[in-house]
Amino acid sequence: MAAPAGRCLWRVLAPRRGWIFPGLDQRLAAAPASVSAAPPGRLYAAAAKTARKGSQKNKQEETKKKPVTRRRPLMSKPVDDVYLTWYYERPSYDVEEAVGMLKKFQELDFTHPKQYVYINVFLDMALQKKKKVDPFASTVLLPYRFTDEVNKVLVFTENEQEAEIARENGAAVVGGLELIKWILEDEIQVDFYVAVPAIMPKLIPLRNKLKRKYPSTKRNSLGHDIPKMLQLFREGLDYMVEDERVIKTRIARLDMPTEQIVANLKTVIHDISTFKPSSYGPLVQKLVIRSSTSEGLLLNLDGLLPRVEEVEEEKNADDEEKHVQDSVST
Repeated sequence: MAAPAGRCLWRVLAPRRGWIFPGLDQRLAAAPASVSAAPPGRLYAAAAKTARKGSQKNKQEETKKKPVTRRRPLMSKPVDDVYLTWYYERPSYDVEEAVGMLKKFQELDFTHPKQYVYINVFLDMALQKKKKVDPFASTVLLPYRFTDEVNKVLVFTENEQEAEIARENGAAVVGGLELIKWILEDEIQVDFYVAVPAIMPKLIPLRNKLKRKYPSTKRNSLGHDIPKMLQLFREGLDYMVEDERVIKTRIARLDMPTEQIVANLKTVIHDISTFKPSSYGPLVQKLVIRSSTSEGLLLNLDGLLPRVEEVEEEKNADDEEKHVQDSVST
């Protein structure tokens, strides 16, 4: 079968065989007999079976072939002013030094001197095994105010004397059960809600509406000291956990003295640290400070985190106070 096919092909290519395909007719004539014995339509051997794409053996071979990338250890401190940042560890600063750098950045960049100072707090929410600290929100009264903004606070009480005290201390709205309907219909909207324990059983219809703003001892919005609660929620700093482990909030203005900025920062960090038992390690894992127009500076945590004894004493005192308030309300 190979000889007739070779002759036919030779006739087609005969005029050009001498200078394009030299010796083609001899090679076709000398074709092996095995080719002629092959069945028509299958001139090649069957391909070997390959492993399935998702098979375990194939995956193991791929992992073996992958080169192991070894990252070189980062150097601690550069020796020159110009260097590649990814070759070195991120520098950290003491809080006083970092605030001074932010003030210097503002002068060099000719930006607004009264811009806000912000902190990003990265948290370690892990407890034992798979348990974690639930995301939380809190309001803290700073030692040095940095804004004239005042929050609107509603006070729930049916006692006329307590209502008068609330009005004298700056409550935006004061009332009892008559306010429930207006709140449900969104005719009254304020920033925070506080209440005395005696009225709490009557406020249950508002639980789903107010959600985390519902008065509770955990958030210090339920108690008998109306002036103290009003001062906290009218002038306090409100913050909450975002993305399950980050707190972003402003703490001061850049034109304030360094001592006041540091005092506000320590107050916020101390309040955050109370939300995790000290026996599981510190809650604050990393702390970055920046201004509105500057880069973030990583802070040393030494001296910023409260001592274990202080956190435990404050937590015990708060638990005792809340227990007393709960017993009175019941």
